[in-house]
Amino acid sequence: MDIAKLAKQHIAGQWRSGTGEKTLVDRNPFNGEVLGEFTVAATSDIDEAYRASAEAQLAWAETNAYAKRTVFENAARIVGERFGEITELIIAEVGGTALKAGFEIGLVIDALKEAATLPLRIEGMILPSPVDDTENFVYRKPVGVVGVISPFNFPFFLTMKCVAPALATGNGVVVKPHEETPMTGGTLLAEIFEEAGLPSGLLNVTVTEIPVIGDYFLEHPVPRVLAFTGSSAVGRHVGEVAAKYFKKAILELGGNSAFIVCDDADLEYAVDAAVFSRFTHQGQICMSANRIMVHSSVAAEFKERFVAKVAALSTGDPADPATVVGPLINNRQVVALEGQVDAAVSAGARTLLRGTAEGNVVPPVVLEGVSVKDDIARAELFGPVVLVMEFDSDDEAVAMANDTDYGLSGAVHTKDLARGVRIAKRIQTGMVHVNDTTIADEPIVPFGGEKHSGLGRLNGQSSIDELTTTQWISVNHGRRIYPYQ
Repeated sequence: MDIAKLAKQHIAGQWRSGTGEKTLVDRNPFNGEVLGEFTVAATSDIDEAYRASAEAQLAWAETNAYAKRTVFENAARIVGERFGEITELIIAEVGGTALKAGFEIGLVIDALKEAATLPLRIEGMILPSPVDDTENFVYRKPVGVVGVISPFNFPFFLTMKCVAPALATGNGVVVKPHEETPMTGGTLLAEIFEEAGLPSGLLNVTVTEIPVIGDYFLEHPVPRVLAFTGSSAVGRHVGEVAAKYFKKAILELGGNSAFIVCDDADLEYAVDAAVFSRFTHQGQICMSANRIMVHSSVAAEFKERFVAKVAALSTGDPADPATVVGPLINNRQVVALEGQVDAAVSAGARTLLRGTAEGNVVPPVVLEGVSVKDDIARAELFGPVVLVMEFDSDDEAVAMANDTDYGLSGAVHTKDLARGVRIAKRIQTGMVHVNDTTIADEPIVPFGGEKHSGLGRLNGQSSIDELTTTQWISVNHGRRIYPYQ
């Protein structure tokens, strides 16, 4: 992989440095090794990127749907062929383990294969009219240009999740990847689509920092849709700016997922699913299970099994194939997470498992004795920390699960599938998985959250709905009589 190439801006079809005065240093979160240095994009670079995308989009919108499809088929093939080197980049830049990288790359390939179908699925309508001799044509058209702001945790997939359907529905795209993962969440995608045959200038990647550009990426007049994935606090701001400038916001934000274990659950399986739901990628996933809620009659056995399995997880270097829990993305996250744990313990939480952080690697933490009203239970824990709570009835479990500002994902474990669905339907969240993990995403199923977990849905038909607009054109085949003739 040509890291020197990826450590550039990709603007108007050119690989070049930004014109900003600051250098962004891209480091390996485990060992601090410098992967690349970017001269950041200034507002003039953002402007050039948006205008290049808008210009290229005009021809792309008119491109034959089958020709569009070929680009995404090519991209899916390229990702598969480069599986090994992309895995290495995810390990080095994101701190993901090989298992996490494989999971993420698989999701990207699925997303690209689904995107390849979208150009052929965009349909209009002909509707009747109360006016004689008149037909109503409803055309579905691209919105124009989409601005995409992507996160650091699953940057390759979560950027592609927005970029691929936006391009496939005929739009241009400008990406601002997270400053911690500018290659995996930005320039890598530009390189893949360039090789796949995407027209020059249509996809632009601008690597920069908010202190350099402020809200310019959001406020620029070209993008009509802003797709943001990240924290609820920043998402609120993105939504406010979007509304101010009459732009549409698609927001995939934080979570505080509940993992419910009923009294009749298969405990061995529930433990396996709970460990995956919390500790995949060190808990740095918006869908991760923050709160494990266990029926009091099986709580003791569940906790014993769960703590034993968590304690056996290998932590450390993500480049080691045996590692399950690697580093957090930076030291700020480590300090913040440990502060949350310390505060909870001081407030009365009991520690079932806790180790000592080494660098950015935080060993798993399991706490009990926490109420849904406690600060740590109300926050999104973006790291390998989990809370185990008890309940005595399904009603209590539902009330506990809903006692949060978030509503992204959840899981219910029970041998009674009808019971599981009944509980799931009562949880105020965008997604719930019965007898499975809280971490799931499928290319044709609507994905998104409720409450502070976001606005809008992506995947399949939902992506078409979010990333296109409709235009009504009526045709009068006769001569209408108006009242003032």
